Amino acid sequence: MEILALLGVLLLVYLSFAVSASAGLGGSLVLVPTLVVFLGSKEGIALAALLLASNNVLKIATYRKTLPFRAAVGVVLLLVLGAAAGSALLVAAPVWVVTAGVVAMFVATLIAERFELQLARAGFAPVLSFASGATSGFSGTSGPLKGVAIRNLDLDRRHFVGAASLASFAGDATKTAIFAEAGLLALDHGGQLVIRKGKCHHLPKTLFEHDDQSGDSH
Repeated sequence: MEILALLGVLLLVYLSFAVSASAGLGGSLVLVPTLVVFLGSKEGIALAALLLASNNVLKIATYRKTLPFRAAVGVVLLLVLGAAAGSALLVAAPVWVVTAGVVAMFVATLIAERFELQLARAGFAPVLSFASGATSGFSGTSGPLKGVAIRNLDLDRRHFVGAASLASFAGDATKTAIFAEAGLLALDHGGQLVIRKGKCHHLPKTLFEHDDQSGDSH
């Protein structure tokens, strides 16, 4: 069962990377729920931020010729500020509140996609940029907010993906730094990633190890 669970997680991680690489965003909608189920809310969101930031480095290298730095700088800066605020709230919030936030954001995204809800665009890009960062920092995903904010830039397809890659990397890197500072992500003396204070009953300990001092049972 552990091997099957691991294969399932790796498949979903690959799928999230594929979605993110082709569209520039959206990978968190697959990755975050998967890791939350296996690791817990805070730990799953923290690891998802690290993995997505790493993936976005490759995306930026791939789309380096179509990165609209000047056009996207405002969106990126506001998103980073929102991500910092949302991540700080996650660190301080009770686990059940974070879990509720993950579920609420996932359901809201499904509803928005199902009924093709149109969010206000003109003049709201700054608000949407900050809100997308804040929701991503707290729940692991921004749903449709980031995409709407970037579409407000009126870029062509290639530059839209480039802008989305820039914004995603900036937000995920910010979240990863805050989560690492808070101790949700750490390296042991052997350089192996340690997910702290979480539970991982279904994955091999060789992949995810936990801090024995947390008091959680395995």
